Amino acid sequence: MNFVEARLAKLASNGDRNAFAELVELYKDKIFHLAYRMLNNKQEAEDAVQETFLRVYTNLHRYDENQKFSTWIFRIGTNLCIDKLRRRKMTYSLDAEMTDGEGNDYYAMLPSDEDTPEKQLLVSETQAQIHRAIETLPEKYKSVVILRYLHDMSLQEISDVLDMPVTTIKTRVHRGREYLRKRLEQEEQVVNTNPVRI
Repeated sequence: MNFVEARLAKLASNGDRNAFAELVELYKDKIFHLAYRMLNNKQEAEDAVQETFLRVYTNLHRYDENQKFSTWIFRIGTNLCIDKLRRRKMTYSLDAEMTDGEGNDYYAMLPSDEDTPEKQLLVSETQAQIHRAIETLPEKYKSVVILRYLHDMSLQEISDVLDMPVTTIKTRVHRGREYLRKRLEQEEQVVNTNPVRI
């Protein structure tokens, strides 16, 4: 697959529009899912996809064929999302609403046993809890956790995407996981001390 992508990238850098269109087709959904998970906003995610492919197109001459194309494009997409998160932090006031009210749509992709309505409710509540916890992750942990657990990338692949040593990635994955665990435990305590009365 890497050879095919490298060939398409070379053709595209020489002006072959069909080759570039094939690259877009191969990666547009993957980049959208990455961006949506990082930004939690459909419009911003769509913008990030457009910007990613614009950057890919204008920088095709810099692509090293010895490197995996997926690593290169994920690095561009991830960096764009991190930039957007930083800009968002600077422009939003503390009390501004951070989400667009779209809920946890991307969790619909997670498999469910569909045993009973009760189990489905429990699963969707758990997914919503995880979604909220990921949203609160500090920026430096958020990208590694999303790439590791939602995109199933190896530590080496994440290291290549983020251009950081594997040891740093390992530490950030561990700390991000610990942060999530503590956050979910806090949510559980809140639920247990404030039982819902029907």
